[in-house]
Amino acid sequence: MKARAIHHVAPRKVAIGHASLRPLAADEVLIRTLYSAISPGTESLVFEGRLPAGLPLDARIAGLDADASYPFAYGYALVGEIVDAGAQVERAWLQRRVFAFHPHQDYAVAPMRDVVAIPAEIESLAALFLPNVESAVGFVLDAGPRLGERVLVLGQGVVGLLTVALLAEFPLELLASADPIAHRRERSRALGAHCAIDPADAAQCAALRERLFIGRDDDGLDLAIELSGNAQALNQAIELAGFDARIVVASWYGSQPAAIDLGGHFHRRRLALVSSQVSRIAPRLSGRWNRRRRLDSAWRALGRIAPQRFVTHHFRFDDCQRAFELVSARSDGVLQAVFEYR
Repeated sequence: MKARAIHHVAPRKVAIGHASLRPLAADEVLIRTLYSAISPGTESLVFEGRLPAGLPLDARIAGLDADASYPFAYGYALVGEIVDAGAQVERAWLQRRVFAFHPHQDYAVAPMRDVVAIPAEIESLAALFLPNVESAVGFVLDAGPRLGERVLVLGQGVVGLLTVALLAEFPLELLASADPIAHRRERSRALGAHCAIDPADAAQCAALRERLFIGRDDDGLDLAIELSGNAQALNQAIELAGFDARIVVASWYGSQPAAIDLGGHFHRRRLALVSSQVSRIAPRLSGRWNRRRRLDSAWRALGRIAPQRFVTHHFRFDDCQRAFELVSARSDGVLQAVFEYR
């Protein structure tokens, strides 16, 4: 059996191809896809050909542990129904909705250990956001926000908005966000940000700085989380951070170099730059946290946030080139684009 799949065939070029589906092993299932989501950050890097040379596409996902040699498939948010199963899989799994970390294609074969059952109360579109919510949960765990802190989230794409939604549940003195796109700032405020600024607007940046620096020993941000993929945002975080503040670098820059200003406030304020990435639990947390606990927390957060409201664009599978171009350009009000397979 062959599935229809989206392949990256050159920088900024995708096409519909075919993927051979192996016969089901005893512990495997066949999934008929309902939806798959384009990751606005990582998949834009992939589409633009900006992946670092020599690194696997994604070492934690089966089938994505090779490097990016064209043509290749990429994607990690697929929701569908189990329509066939191997001999060792209980028949009760048939017709169950599941999530799979899998590239975009209309049918997929996966071992049961690699699929995640979708809770009955979670909509299929919402389940597409599981990896985004899991990432946001991981960033907040790594950031360790504390009562009464002043926090800034830079970048209000999907993961940035989810991070703001989680941080809004903490008793913070200030939760601020920054993004150059107006509709994203509006969503950020609706999710609980006390203020959302345009980082290119000098007056708005000055107003936030005046709010943070008023001549006290504890002036400045306690915590910043950089989710924009823009090195200038990281420099803004350094400028606004207070003494001994933490700056969590959660963006993946791919092969793009980042010019970071370490010559101004960075050393005198003893700032800490923290790398955060979802593939592994931070060592300092691993005594209490594992992947299963983080995933369970992500499902609960997903139910509270209802991120299906972030879907702005629906595409047919055959429109894959237009979909990736739109997501890469961040144009036409795009926030989250999904492929529909029904």
